[in-house]
Amino acid sequence: MTRFFYALAWLVVAPLAVVRLYWRSRKQPGYVERIGERFGRYDAVPDAPRIWIHAVSVGETRAAAPLVEALATTHPGHRILITHMTPTGRATGVELFGERIERAWLPYDLGFAVRAFVRHFRPAMGIVMETEIWPRLLEECARENVPVALANARLSERSASRYASFPGVTRWALANLAGIAAQTSVDAKRFAELGAHDVAITGNVKFDLDVPADAAARGREFRQRFGADRPVWVAGSTREGEEALLLDALASENTPADVLLVIVPRHPQRFDEVAALATSRGLAVARRSDNAPVAKDVRVLVGDSMGEMLAYYAAADVVLMGGSFLAYGSQNLIEPAALGKPVIVGPSTFNFEQAADGAIASGAAIRVIDARAALREAAAIQRDRARRESMGAKGLAFVAAHRGAVSRLTAWLAATVEASRARARG
Repeated sequence: MTRFFYALAWLVVAPLAVVRLYWRSRKQPGYVERIGERFGRYDAVPDAPRIWIHAVSVGETRAAAPLVEALATTHPGHRILITHMTPTGRATGVELFGERIERAWLPYDLGFAVRAFVRHFRPAMGIVMETEIWPRLLEECARENVPVALANARLSERSASRYASFPGVTRWALANLAGIAAQTSVDAKRFAELGAHDVAITGNVKFDLDVPADAAARGREFRQRFGADRPVWVAGSTREGEEALLLDALASENTPADVLLVIVPRHPQRFDEVAALATSRGLAVARRSDNAPVAKDVRVLVGDSMGEMLAYYAAADVVLMGGSFLAYGSQNLIEPAALGKPVIVGPSTFNFEQAADGAIASGAAIRVIDARAALREAAAIQRDRARRESMGAKGLAFVAAHRGAVSRLTAWLAATVEASRARARG
């Protein structure tokens, strides 16, 4: 009955999902590109062994980068296919990997669509990044003897509660996974409590970030453009509602007049909106796309570009972590820490629970209650050069201490896939 009602629900939802794609395409046209792929209709591909990785959006795609490189080395005869659900995720895949990989939309979790996907690409194995579990897809992979693992898996208390509310669907999905490689012991415990089997702890692959030389060089270029002698605070990957809080704080917290607040919205369709928010508060605004030196009277720069987040962080004196000042769970604070930047997070960090707690405990980051407190703390850090440098050094040490997850994950994947194939052989 669980399967029947799940299939019925998708038959109802699918037309609405297409309407939603067109609605979202008003700001991101990529949503309506290759819609057929979302229903299992794909262009011809070479007949070759391939490894499939699902990375729903930007964060998962960036997290997959070191894993992709490791798998390309250990499986040189395999093609690598990455599936996404969002245009920004797909664009990030293009930025990171170019034409070295195949890419496609993951189909909706309709029986005919997921069967078409599996039989078209015939992956030797599948790796789903972080938390995306689709029961029909996983069941079809199991039927076709395609072992699928959940990798770099995380499960917040909130998400665990949601999955627990649908125990039949959750157990159905988890039963068809070859295994789960969790980021932390807390994540592993939550998956096990939901009924998962073969749960290992391999760490967070985001700690294995290698900062590209061109990102560091672009960061130096940005800093010269922003003003080498003025304080630069970067609010990275901000979400809707947070920019207004930060701008209000900038306008009213007696922030030093020479501070440049660089706001980099998480979603590109909001670039214009954020620039308008700053202008409406009487703040002089510039944009990254101006490609010009920033005037001294400019208080806000909107980072209206894609693929340059590391460069923005490299140009910063202090980083304010987007997604943490409202209930979004934070964006990736490991990136600025890996660049040796002091990090300020707000109250909401459930998506990076262990990383945030560890960074704070190590002295690499501090937590504040709201955006106003964040700007006050940024000013205090800016005034104290020794503290600023100490927090940056602690950030580098914190990230270095947690590296190695990719090698543990690839070893675990090899063993898990082999065990799954052995069970299939009987």
